[in-house]
Amino acid sequence: MQLNIQSEILYDGELQRDSLIRMISTLNIPVYHWKHYNLTENDRIIIVDGCKGNSNVEDLTGREIAVIDHHKSRTTDDVCLTDIRPEYGSCSTIITEYYRELNLTPSRTAASALLIGLARDTDLYTRGVTEMDLAAFHQLFGYADQAIVNDILRNNIQLSDLQYFHTITEEIKYNKGIVFCYLPEGCPQNLLGILGDFVLSLNEVHFVCLFARNNETVNISFRNNWPNYSASLIMKKFIAGMGRGGGHKEMAGGQIENTINPDPEAWHKRLLQLIPELKNQE
Repeated sequence: MQLNIQSEILYDGELQRDSLIRMISTLNIPVYHWKHYNLTENDRIIIVDGCKGNSNVEDLTGREIAVIDHHKSRTTDDVCLTDIRPEYGSCSTIITEYYRELNLTPSRTAASALLIGLARDTDLYTRGVTEMDLAAFHQLFGYADQAIVNDILRNNIQLSDLQYFHTITEEIKYNKGIVFCYLPEGCPQNLLGILGDFVLSLNEVHFVCLFARNNETVNISFRNNWPNYSASLIMKKFIAGMGRGGGHKEMAGGQIENTINPDPEAWHKRLLQLIPELKNQE
């Protein structure tokens, strides 16, 4: 309300990652599922860290007036403002720059949340980080609660998550730097990315392809540290005609819906053929 504009933070789907839930609770962030509100056509919606039309963005009642994102994406002409900066490592950096441009001091809560988001998006400043992201870190550091930030960043998984790590270590298929794994019993979508980062930390691994069947949807997560390949491009080429997906050079996500008869062997074979073909392409 600092600019006398009433606003609320809404989300769709399910809050799955324990560290995100703890951050919201610890910082007392007033965020609610969109069904908590009676949205009308007169409401105005700003989409942050996503783009209108993406498979992971719900088309809510109201008018989308702005998109703030750091993914390579397209938006429709009926959105008044698009601020899409794929060269940035995190949406937190974009929001932090808004504070600076408006000469506003972020609250302890805002600074802490933005700093956590910045660290998460860049995998603790090792993935896709830029000078702009580091400038945002410098700007936020003095205002954030470092004890809370460090606690949230360090404690990333729960005991119940260890079963998925066990499955990954037992079932991965390795071929010339590429790892493929299919989890037929499912896996929380957010945890897939954590598992991908874990596998990518192995010295021999450079590209990770994880698939998890969650009901009739197959969620996909790619991780990449090869400089001559783009996880986002590979995802888009792979999933064309089957579902939707995208992301960044280093990481990408996607999903295949209405998958009654998944074929992981065919997916694995296709990726082993596709990835080498897309070397040095953007």
